Amino acid sequence: MATLERYARRYLEDGPNLAWLVAVNALAILIGVEFYVGTLPEVPIYLWPLYADSPAALFLVTLSLVTLLPNLGRPLAEAPRNRYLAYLHTFAFAWLVKYGVWTFVALNLGFGAYFGPPWNADAFWSYWFIVVTHLAFVAEAGLLPYVGATTRGALATALGALLVNDAVDYLLGYHPPLRYDPGLALPAATVALSVVAVAAAASAFDRLPADGGSP
Repeated sequence: MATLERYARRYLEDGPNLAWLVAVNALAILIGVEFYVGTLPEVPIYLWPLYADSPAALFLVTLSLVTLLPNLGRPLAEAPRNRYLAYLHTFAFAWLVKYGVWTFVALNLGFGAYFGPPWNADAFWSYWFIVVTHLAFVAEAGLLPYVGATTRGALATALGALLVNDAVDYLLGYHPPLRYDPGLALPAATVALSVVAVAAAASAFDRLPADGGSP
């Protein structure tokens, strides 16, 4: 935990490091969107944020990081906390954890369609690169509790939104492109991850005081 706090202070209190992290996330959003471009015309525009799961997670955390800019030069403990930010940080954390782990689960449920030696070009990009970069989502999520707090309302809303996302994915059929039929295993794992991600947020974040914290 002390190591994670050290990284949080290194990257979130220092201007150049924070700018670098924001830039990396912005680039990752573009790379992630490119994965969905070919199938976006098949999805209603208003569902795009719920279809492009990983870019949505990166967009949320980028917004969370940008809110720290006014706090540069001061300790993370002095970062503003209010109900609006509680919702933003909670959503960013939950989306990062869920879709970071979901990608690992999804690719390993379809192991034969993705896995191969890392020197194989297709396997490198389709399995190793995607798994490693998405597991990094979880590490980045771990930075957010050092700058934010949550509320019961934020947790409940995040869980509801994630479950709506799951319904869009598997009841309406707008899940991320896969090389195999998801069957029942992946939808079940996805719903379980929604619960796990919000439970992790509830455990990781402090609770915002009843007065709502800073205005």
